[in-house]
Amino acid sequence: MVAKLTYFWPKQFSMKPSSKFVIWFVPLAFAIYILINKFYFAELYHFLMNYTEAVLAYFMAYLLVGLPLFVTVIILFGRQSFEALGMSRSLLKGFGLALLFTLPMFIGYAVVFDFNQNLDWRQIMLGAVFAGFFEEMYFRAFFFGLLFRYTRLGFIPSVLLGAIIFGSLHLYQSNDIGVMTGIFITTILGAGFFAWLYTEWKFNFWFIAWLHTMMNLSWMLFEAGDNALGGIWSNVFRVMAIALAIFITIRYKSMHGSKWVINRNTLISKT
Repeated sequence: MVAKLTYFWPKQFSMKPSSKFVIWFVPLAFAIYILINKFYFAELYHFLMNYTEAVLAYFMAYLLVGLPLFVTVIILFGRQSFEALGMSRSLLKGFGLALLFTLPMFIGYAVVFDFNQNLDWRQIMLGAVFAGFFEEMYFRAFFFGLLFRYTRLGFIPSVLLGAIIFGSLHLYQSNDIGVMTGIFITTILGAGFFAWLYTEWKFNFWFIAWLHTMMNLSWMLFEAGDNALGGIWSNVFRVMAIALAIFITIRYKSMHGSKWVINRNTLISKT
C-alpha cells in the first residue's frame, strides 16, 4: 500500500524530514490511530462484514484504522516511506531468522502440549498473521522506529510510551489483577525486546513481523496458554527462544564486526 502511494510522489518531497516534524507528527498520528482503533475498530469490522467474509473484513478494518499512520509517513518521507518503515529489507532473510529464533517454542510446545484440534485457518490469520504484522507495523516500525531513527530521542524514551500502550491493549485477556499485572509486564518487556531486535537487525520490518507471527502461531498451535502470560512450560520455551535470539544476535554482530546501534550514547538521547 505504501509503495503504491509513494510511486507517484514527487521527488522533491523525498528529502529526510526535520527531526522536529517527526517528533510532533508521529505521536500525534499514533494518538489518532489509538483513538480510532479503540472506538471504531469493532464498528468498522462489523460494517465490513455486511459486504465480505470475516477474515477480509478484519484485514480491511486493520488497514483503515491505520490510515493516519500511512498518511503521516507518506507526508514525512514521500518516496522513502518504504525504507523508513523497514519494508525495503529482505523478506526472505527476515522469515529465516524468525523461523530459527522460534524453533525452541515450536519444538518444545509440540513435546509438552497437545495440538489444538479446534484451530482453523481463520483463527491463524486473525490471531497470528494479522496481529503479528499489523502490531509490528504500527507499534514498532512506525511509532518506535520513526522516533528512534529520525529524531534525537534515544532507545528508552522511543520505546517506552509505545510499550506501555502495547501492554495496556493486552489487558482484556484477564479480569484477575495479578494475571493482568503479569500480562502488562510481559508485553512491555516483549515490546522492548522486539524493538531491540528490530534495531540491531538493521530495521528489518519483515523479520520482526514474522517473529511476532511465529511466536503467536506456536502459542496457538499447541495450546500453550489462554493469554500472553502463559504457564511455566510456556515461558520456559519462550525464554529459550528469546535467549537464542539474543545469543545469535550477539554472535552475528561480533563475527561481522558490526557496531551496536543501541549503546550508552543512544540509550536516552543521541549525542
